[in-house]
Amino acid sequence: MATTPLLPDSRTEADGSAVVRVLSYNIRSMRDDTDALARVIGACAPDLVLVQEAPRFFRWRKKLARLASASGLVTLSGGATAAGSAVLCSLRATVERTEDVLLPLTPGLHRRGFATAVVRFGGARLGVLSCHLSLAKDERYEQGGMLLDRLAGMGVEHAVAGGDVNERPDGRTFRRLGASLTDCWAAAPWGGEYTSTPTEPHQRIDALFATKGVEILGCGVPLDQPGVTEADLRAATDHLPVLAALRVPAG
Repeated sequence: MATTPLLPDSRTEADGSAVVRVLSYNIRSMRDDTDALARVIGACAPDLVLVQEAPRFFRWRKKLARLASASGLVTLSGGATAAGSAVLCSLRATVERTEDVLLPLTPGLHRRGFATAVVRFGGARLGVLSCHLSLAKDERYEQGGMLLDRLAGMGVEHAVAGGDVNERPDGRTFRRLGASLTDCWAAAPWGGEYTSTPTEPHQRIDALFATKGVEILGCGVPLDQPGVTEADLRAATDHLPVLAALRVPAG
């Protein structure tokens, strides 16, 4: 029996606003138990999945499409074309546009990118950005600024961004993002807090952020979500996922 109240289901309200379920998940290039991974994603019933470390090499499109299909979703954007960031979505989403963004490459470090999209749920219009920020603190801070600039340039009033920040909430990049956006966990904590590691959760380095006007109904690691088991969370990848329910105004 669940010990934590469940997040609201996806729905469209009479005024055109929408409750949208968003999941952020570092899937470690699908090198672990992909059946467990698909079960976790599917059980969370997300409208949007912000993926980090999506497959980037041989037959990466097919691998990502298989994961999406096994989870009851479709591939929206990203993959190798966004250096491993990707977005999956349910058929509930009406897609306006997508764009994959490669960030400047620092010699000796991994290439990073943003997978972005603009989607609609009923009368609600939402910008979406998935990211995996650098392990190097100075580059990570610059990428945080690029993330904010990218959201500001998407031409939408409401947006959600998330991913593997590679930094705890007291870090300067995390704080930079939180100064302009709402840290969903801090606004409405639900479920578990720590995302790393599945076997010994001790730090929150994965997060979802929303722009002003988006109501956070709950956000956290879906430990008590029906269908999500501890065994699957441990087997799926080396991060725990972050699930949020957001109410997005119409317009």
